[in-house]
Amino acid sequence: MDAIALARWQFGITTVYHFFFVPLTLGLAWLVALMHTLYVMNGQEVYKTMTKFWGKLFLINFAMGVVTGIVQEFQFGMNWSEYSRFVGDIFGAPLAIEALLAFFLESTFLGVWIFGWDKLPKKVHLASIWLVAIGSNISALWILIANSFMQQPLGYTLRNGRAEMTDFIALLFNPNVQVQFPHVIASGLVTAAFFMLGISAWHLLRQSNLDLFRRSFQLAAIVGLLAMILVVLNGHSQAQHMVQTQPMKMAAAEALFDTESPASFSLFTVGDLTGRREVFALRLPTLLSLLSYNQLNGEVKGINDLQKEFQAKYGPGDYVPPTGVIYWTFRLMVGAGFLMLLLAAYGLFLSLGEMLTLRPRLMALLPFAIVLPYLANSSGWIMTEMGRAPWIVYGLMKIENAVSPNVGAGAVLLSLVGFAVVYGALMVADIYLLAKFARQPALTGQPAEGLTAAPSLVGAD
Repeated sequence: MDAIALARWQFGITTVYHFFFVPLTLGLAWLVALMHTLYVMNGQEVYKTMTKFWGKLFLINFAMGVVTGIVQEFQFGMNWSEYSRFVGDIFGAPLAIEALLAFFLESTFLGVWIFGWDKLPKKVHLASIWLVAIGSNISALWILIANSFMQQPLGYTLRNGRAEMTDFIALLFNPNVQVQFPHVIASGLVTAAFFMLGISAWHLLRQSNLDLFRRSFQLAAIVGLLAMILVVLNGHSQAQHMVQTQPMKMAAAEALFDTESPASFSLFTVGDLTGRREVFALRLPTLLSLLSYNQLNGEVKGINDLQKEFQAKYGPGDYVPPTGVIYWTFRLMVGAGFLMLLLAAYGLFLSLGEMLTLRPRLMALLPFAIVLPYLANSSGWIMTEMGRAPWIVYGLMKIENAVSPNVGAGAVLLSLVGFAVVYGALMVADIYLLAKFARQPALTGQPAEGLTAAPSLVGAD
């Protein structure tokens, strides 16, 4: 492999690994803050214990996310110096604001929350965890503002071979942010909800601290179902935006090689190795037009026609992303999403009646469902980033022109192996710690009751 391929592998591995932790941090922060609020509102000790139990798992995940996130920004200078030179005037601004505002906000008040138990007034202590949740999600916002410039560059001018910012408001209110940010936040809530569902189901099947995990199960089911509905609705808006701004990505996601009007939706497609021709396909007529335009007769451009358009506009070259990867990651993301929608609805159904002990075999599936949001999150980001190829900044800079010119393949390979080994060890440690503390029963000080009824989240015991 050459330096470009190795640099892409390194950034891809570290990004996917880092994003393994991010959605759980984003979602679990809100849920821990909600549980803490319930404790302050009604004074029931069970909610205090819930807050501490899930808060401990949140802290483990948060620490790993911080460690792995630091590496991300260093790579811009190490492996992608030409990219940093070209877009640093724009890309650096949201990253700096994220670090100075959002990260310091969440990390400072996380310390206040950890050490403030029984030392601060209850409402002040409660405010600290809400500031952590707000700071975490503001951090995601600024990262997505930076990423959205790569997806849909706005508010810039090209001067002296560099992209320079001319309109910070255009950068801030990039339409891509408006569809991407809600999707990421809702995905974080889904990740946290299924994390809680799986662990709570594991404890309930073992009759461990029934009251606490029954309440946790119900809260996770409600949040998971509502958040998953938001993910689906916002994902639809995101797909329609993609048709307008990155049509090649949509064509690859649907293995649509030739322009169609109305366009059909692919249930299963096999293409040749060139990624330019269909070998076999099962398609639903007009459905892709409906998804793309909310009408049955909209035209969706195919890969081959878009390739010709891009060659005429940008010059000779291959403008087709890896179609097989984009096609299957899109289906993995969507498939996992709809499976989670069904499981969340099923979990809520179980939690509302005398069902938690009557369906032990089905309940036993929920701990394994913890993996579903991670599959959806990772495949979604792989599709989002690889589907932009060959551009690193869409329409402005190609990936091949962004790599550091003086860093050889050997140096990149050495750092790639090093990161892979260290990150692999950290992953093992993280899973071990999460599993260890997730299996520990939490003591509520409340008598353990049977599972004959599921109390409301804020009702009396």
